[in-house]
Amino acid sequence: MIALAVFRVAAYVRSHRVYQALLLLLALLAIVEGSRAPVGQETSALADTAVLLIPVLAWSTRSLLDTEPDQQRTLSAISVGGRARELGAGLLAALATSVAFAALALGWGLLLGVSVTPPPDEFAAVLALHGIAVLAGLALGALTSRPVLPSPAVSIMALLFGFMAMLLLSVSPLYWLTVPVIRWMKAAGAGDLAARLPELAAISLLWCLAGLAAYGWLRRARP
Repeated sequence: MIALAVFRVAAYVRSHRVYQALLLLLALLAIVEGSRAPVGQETSALADTAVLLIPVLAWSTRSLLDTEPDQQRTLSAISVGGRARELGAGLLAALATSVAFAALALGWGLLLGVSVTPPPDEFAAVLALHGIAVLAGLALGALTSRPVLPSPAVSIMALLFGFMAMLLLSVSPLYWLTVPVIRWMKAAGAGDLAARLPELAAISLLWCLAGLAAYGWLRRARP
């Protein structure tokens, strides 16, 4: 399974699809982190970056999972010993790529977006948000990939509307139904992100796990 995951990352890079997500990420970082955040607003600025990461990572995951042709994906499942291992290799490859993008975004933010590093408890909360953003992007991207939504137009619209729904639900009383990204930003701006992190992280992780479980269920009988 590890070998197949490495093969898929290599194919993603060789196909040049990786540059779509990379250029989008760099453009967003250049806009959001174009000037250093005022002293005292470091956590808020880095939390905003974590939120903006989600659609980029979803796009990256979708592109990586779409790189391999359907027939090759079937052969890969046979070669690694089953559909579950093939599915796991795809998610592992997408996870590795997403972690690399998240590390780039966090490093950019720390070097160019803030004047000082946030206090240890807030920095730990920011790290947690970036980790959750990786899982959220992974789940959203997987659910909109070709094995689930064969139409490219439908897939792209589902990804965009999925993130928009995440934003809208985050400001409603039903924020617990999604990854409450707006609540992340409000908590960071109010200075109580570290205190509210257990609640926000639990809600976010439940959505991510539900999304990945739904992807596995939808893929159970599809190539």
